Amino acid sequence: MQEDLITNLSVLESHLDGVLGRVNQNSRSFKKLQDFERQLINASSLAEMILLVLHEGKIFFDIDVLTFSIIDTDGELAESLAEEGLESSNIKDLILLQDKELLNHTFSLAMRPFIGQFRPEKCDDFFSKVDEKPVCVAIIPLCRRGTVMGALNFGSYQSERFIDNMATDFLEHMVSVVSICLENNLNYETMRRTSYIDTLTRVNNRRFLEQRMSEELDRCQRSNEALSCLFLDIDHFKQVNDTYGHQAGDYVLKLVASTIKNLLRNNDVLARYGGEEFVALLSHIDDKTLKSIAERIRATIQGLTIVFDGQAISLTISIGASSCIPSESKLLTGPVLAAKLIESADSALYKAKNNGRNKVEVSECVSDSSEVNWKRA
Repeated sequence: MQEDLITNLSVLESHLDGVLGRVNQNSRSFKKLQDFERQLINASSLAEMILLVLHEGKIFFDIDVLTFSIIDTDGELAESLAEEGLESSNIKDLILLQDKELLNHTFSLAMRPFIGQFRPEKCDDFFSKVDEKPVCVAIIPLCRRGTVMGALNFGSYQSERFIDNMATDFLEHMVSVVSICLENNLNYETMRRTSYIDTLTRVNNRRFLEQRMSEELDRCQRSNEALSCLFLDIDHFKQVNDTYGHQAGDYVLKLVASTIKNLLRNNDVLARYGGEEFVALLSHIDDKTLKSIAERIRATIQGLTIVFDGQAISLTISIGASSCIPSESKLLTGPVLAAKLIESADSALYKAKNNGRNKVEVSECVSDSSEVNWKRA
């Protein structure tokens, strides 16, 4: 009898050790869950949140493959990420979708996760950049307020890791947290871009230019580096609207904006100043390079083949250029100096217009001293 009691106590002790072990393990898992959620919520940008999901999420879930699919119908998401220094095309685990077709086909109206063996016809698009395809997957939609935004895609090389009818409460909880964070970051990006982006041409607006220009001039004064400005105006734009209609005019504005943007560097700033006028800010270049860039833009615009509604449209552009080089005195502040630089480039543009249009004119350099202008040596 004593032996039976000892045996029972040993079994009970072993059972308690197992329970305590599971409690400690669950406690550690819960802490990891809290830490991961906290990092997601505290992510300061969309780019940071995406990288966190892709890198830390793979470790957190102890998974072989993790990809992130997000709907980006008009390319604004890719642009936002690029502005933060994150080129989406270089991130193999990030998949930007042009529409909801793939998600609707995969999840149906109920938006239920797809869990089970990897089926190429069903899963390939969610793991398109992965070299070695997983054996089994859990593809879970990211939904908020009845709207699907993308999917978080888990893959494993162990055939039993994801099986039909498995419990997915933990995964779906984490995906719901990711969905909330994604929605918040997308909403923030939309508000930010709406505040600083011209809705028609998709380049920066005048408000953004005025803020950025003062910042750039302050930086140039601190580093004693030049800042250059191009003032660009489409020639006879009113005739385009009058002859071909305002829809054609809008098409021309968008085409010109994208053309100019493609000819500038990534760190240059292009903004729609008003109507058919654009302003570009360029740093770290000399007069010769500034004139060369302006001439390349002018020639490219003149060489565009523009066809709208079956009608060919000829187009030219006039450009005024100016630069600011900080002086030793640095008497003028950013906003005042910005006004001087714009005025100088605008004067050069006026000269280009008076000289027959489709020309580039370069003004004298602007000084941040009390003098009006001074020539670069």
